[in-house]
Amino acid sequence: MNIAYWIVAGLLALFYLYGGTLKVIRSRDRLRPMMTWVDRTPLPVLRALGVVEVLGAIGLVLPPLTGVMPSLAMAAAIGFVLLQAGAIAVHLTGGDRRIALNIGLATAAAAATWTATAL
Repeated sequence: MNIAYWIVAGLLALFYLYGGTLKVIRSRDRLRPMMTWVDRTPLPVLRALGVVEVLGAIGLVLPPLTGVMPSLAMAAAIGFVLLQAGAIAVHLTGGDRRIALNIGLATAAAAATWTATAL
């Protein structure tokens, strides 16, 4: 179970670290080709979302790695499930039906939550 957690959590952490960093440092114009929903989101909310994603990625990896409060990894994984539930809602209300990535990320975060119980 430990190996499964590290595979899933590592991939999720890489994805969210990359995506969150882009949301924090890139302009809305440079994000638009990848994320069509950025025009409907205020810039401070977009930046805060990026910070949450970066902190969540750190929360998936750092606590189990150091052994300090490893239960935070489960909290980070649950947070990503909730984040993707919100992302699916944003996509659907904006008329964007391309939610396969969001469903996959929510499923991976749910798997990380389940495997984090063995940490």
